[in-house]
Amino acid sequence: MSAKVLIILVGIVLIGVAVLSSLSKKDSKTTLINPKVGIPMGVLGVLMVIFGSYSSDVGYVSSQMEQISTGNKMELEGPVNSVKVISPIEADSVDCRILSMGVYPKGHEKDIWVVLKPSDNKYYPQSDHTNTSYKRDGEWQVVTRFGGDKEEKYELIVYETDASASMFFSNTILDWKNKESYPGLEETDLPSGATEVDRITVYLRKNCRGVF
Repeated sequence: MSAKVLIILVGIVLIGVAVLSSLSKKDSKTTLINPKVGIPMGVLGVLMVIFGSYSSDVGYVSSQMEQISTGNKMELEGPVNSVKVISPIEADSVDCRILSMGVYPKGHEKDIWVVLKPSDNKYYPQSDHTNTSYKRDGEWQVVTRFGGDKEEKYELIVYETDASASMFFSNTILDWKNKESYPGLEETDLPSGATEVDRITVYLRKNCRGVF
């Protein structure tokens, strides 16, 4: 459970306490909770709910306003026989947020995931609001977010996954978001249903720490 959700829930509880302070016991003028305690708690509860909701909205708006660029793009010749990256390209210099793009062969049915491996040698699955890479008409794409230092080396790895591996990556990202902590995966954590199909090396054009 994220901190924002917890703040909202505590605020609702405090508002409930305030409501109880306004109720009297049956056949008695005695209130269930002293209003001197309940009213300030209710005010605090309202403020907490407003703060939690506002923070969530700000986060959503910020994600909608996220600046995303594209890297250089590879020119393809001939039929597509495998899943591969076409943007960015090998040794490309990239911005903090890019749209990774690629192609897949006709009849390909597995999910496609981009996983970043920075200098800490951890693995970070990438997703946008659809989780897996968006696929259509032989092309795929996914928002890819970097968080390292200027000129830091990143390996951009593409996996095709079965349903269980795809669910593992999705649940991992959801868990990280809820905890607001992104520790990365060890190589031994990667699911067996994820098969590497392409890998390139890119470098950060600028300092991206704290951008996202």
